[in-house]
Amino acid sequence: MHKNPYPSDNFETQAIRTQSERSPHREHAAPIYMTSSYLFDDAEDARAIFANEKAGLIYSRYDNPSNDEFVDKMVVLEGAEDGVATASGMAAVYGALAGTLSAGDHILAGRSLFGSTYQLFSTILPRFGITTTFFDLLAPESWEKLVTPATRLVYVETPTNPGLDLVDLEFLSQLCREKNLILVVDNGFATPYLQNPLKLGASLVVHTATKYIDGQGRGLGGVILGSAALIEKIRFFVRQTGPALSPFNGWLFSKSLETLAVRMDRHCDNAEFLANELKNHKALAALTYPFLASHPQVALAKRQMRRGGGMLTLELKGGLEAGRKFLDHLEMLSLTANLGDSRSTATHPASTTHSKLSEAERLAVRITPGLVRISVGLEHPQDVLRDILQALSV
Repeated sequence: MHKNPYPSDNFETQAIRTQSERSPHREHAAPIYMTSSYLFDDAEDARAIFANEKAGLIYSRYDNPSNDEFVDKMVVLEGAEDGVATASGMAAVYGALAGTLSAGDHILAGRSLFGSTYQLFSTILPRFGITTTFFDLLAPESWEKLVTPATRLVYVETPTNPGLDLVDLEFLSQLCREKNLILVVDNGFATPYLQNPLKLGASLVVHTATKYIDGQGRGLGGVILGSAALIEKIRFFVRQTGPALSPFNGWLFSKSLETLAVRMDRHCDNAEFLANELKNHKALAALTYPFLASHPQVALAKRQMRRGGGMLTLELKGGLEAGRKFLDHLEMLSLTANLGDSRSTATHPASTTHSKLSEAERLAVRITPGLVRISVGLEHPQDVLRDILQALSV
């Protein structure tokens, strides 16, 4: 169980001062518990711990102090009752679904999703008798009509990857309560610093800790957060199937959370600067950023997010060839599929992260051949701008 020696309602203090129990050595910084298993005092001690008659650690696939501190911090920061860590963000997505659904169940999912998440819904879950209907995030009046007697869960990203569409979480949460549905929200683009879906009515939140939570492109991990009752089911599934987070990465993410607020403010500052500097560039057909006045959902963004985040998209007028030319002429920005890094990155979704979708499926969520996703890093914004401008001008 987490404890906070200096109780506070402030995010920055919670992220730094929430900690697990320390060893008799009284470490200031949390140690890394690189062990696969734990000792029992005697046979009776082992029996009682396995029988849940007393508290105790058994095996690091179940629990590890380094991972527990990371989860405890995320529980506090998201306003959850409980949580469980996983080996990757996609393991968190799958764990949230497999831990709560059964064969014959039906999912409603926002059509705009990360490529691997879309593949999970469209090709993997149907093998186990779980079907999905995709809905248009921008047509909330149609959502209720898609609910069937078999519908058990609704899944959305907000902002979405890569289009930066938004979902009205209060509206959707109310619908899910009325229909007795589990609402799962991928909060990876916003992080708990910018948005708290559980406080807006969601049932579960999933994060890929690989992105902004780590913030420096060093490790893979995920976390699922929500009510104690739902997490109990999910924890059973995760413990038995084995997508355990590495204790080293759990320690890494816990330490990274201590700077999340500072980093996210800088990501937002830099992204807002770039959005305003580039929004009228002659080479762009469109630029999308949640807090830009031209975003069709800017009012919603400002209602449920504290700031606009560190992601923006550029729609190049010349389509695929213009997009490739732009990427090939970037000198500082990294070409990589990752995001949320201290280093600014650029990605062409149509040929990388969303390449497994058909052209029609991509166009349905506005992933055009000329769309480039920019994850704005922590470099000096003038340097990021300079690199983008010279690549646009070639």
